[in-house]
Amino acid sequence: MTEKVCVALGEAVVRLLSETRGPSTSDRPLVVSIGRDTRESGDRFEKALAWGVMRVGADVRILGVIPTPAVAHLTRSIHADAGFVISASHNPYQDNGIKIFGSDGFKLSDDLEAEIERTLLQSTGPPSRPYVPDRVGQSQLVPDAIDRYGRFLMATLPPGLRLSGLRVALDCAHGAGYEVGPKVMEALGATTVVTGAHPDGRNINRDCGALHPQTVADLVREQGADLGIALDGDADRVVLIDEHGRVVDGDDILALIATTWKKQGKLAKDTVVATIMSNIGLEIALKEQGIELVRTGVGDRYVVERMRRDQLNLGGEPSGHIICLDRATTGDGLIAALLVTSEMVRTEQPLSRLGRMVNHFPQRQVDVQVSRKPPLEDLPDLVATIKAAEQALGHRGRVVVRYSGTESKARVMVEGEEPQQVDHWTDEIAEVLREAVGEGPP
Repeated sequence: MTEKVCVALGEAVVRLLSETRGPSTSDRPLVVSIGRDTRESGDRFEKALAWGVMRVGADVRILGVIPTPAVAHLTRSIHADAGFVISASHNPYQDNGIKIFGSDGFKLSDDLEAEIERTLLQSTGPPSRPYVPDRVGQSQLVPDAIDRYGRFLMATLPPGLRLSGLRVALDCAHGAGYEVGPKVMEALGATTVVTGAHPDGRNINRDCGALHPQTVADLVREQGADLGIALDGDADRVVLIDEHGRVVDGDDILALIATTWKKQGKLAKDTVVATIMSNIGLEIALKEQGIELVRTGVGDRYVVERMRRDQLNLGGEPSGHIICLDRATTGDGLIAALLVTSEMVRTEQPLSRLGRMVNHFPQRQVDVQVSRKPPLEDLPDLVATIKAAEQALGHRGRVVVRYSGTESKARVMVEGEEPQQVDHWTDEIAEVLREAVGEGPP
């Protein structure tokens, strides 16, 4: 990520949109929204990206520091042609990246992203063809972006429902939700104790937020809160803490919402979408309630694609990406938190009771630093070890080995009924993988 790449990416997206837009809209300038999280690099990348968009004739709407799902929502509501988010989500402050939403608020398809990449590579290399727009675009700040998103969040709750009487500990991870999160909770009447709301550009996700839920768990116990809410850096995921300080993860949240919606007749086709990383305990808990669980590859985009394909309205990941398609087009940590808190108010039940439906099977994940990423099926020793593990674990256990999409790592996850067996096979597979593609000579 450099300013040069940001400029080129802005140009590439506008060029592609210009070529594919319909004749009914060709007489107006393209409009692109840009939001970001609190990383110190975000400001300069925002300026570079905006210049890349404007220099090829499109207008920019600056949303400022705002959650990723807010950019998805506002891109639709202001009728922009695309939305950019400058964020590395849960990663440390040194990292940064860019996500792109289409005019419908959904992440772009793999094919469209590949086309953007091809155009980007042409832009950063020798020019293949001139592109001279009729105008240079203009940039405009959207001053009420946070308030507009906040009103949208509150509108996702049943009319008239308030959170009065709830004491909430909220950890904003020094990230993009640090302003809107407390505003919404307080506007709904919750007594809110806030931490992780003083970003300095470098403290995003540092010992706080969804990656470090112990911080807000300690706050829950200290303050006698009814629950804790831990967002990640761009607020598209959430981890909850019950009144005893215990973690309620994405699988628990999915089970809670799914069973509630099924009882209310709101769960589309009585089906939930999760990834291969969700605990087998979630599958068992949902099955007991007459709910089917279907799995996808790792990544919220694949969950959304399956939901849209099958016309389903609830999906997510154990990390806390919870997608409610009848409310939002992408994972939204605050929407998920509001759905759970509203159910606590409606039922007058504590989170320790509502959020304990899933009997989590022992699960362990190990990251292996890799020097290269050949197809896993091309590593015969690894394939044989995984097969042996699966046979030993039986039908109540699973093995998942995959490469990280953003880091030079492979992730090994083993799940089963016996902790010692899980530990043994996790270490065994990780060692075989380390010998095959780990850092240093294979």
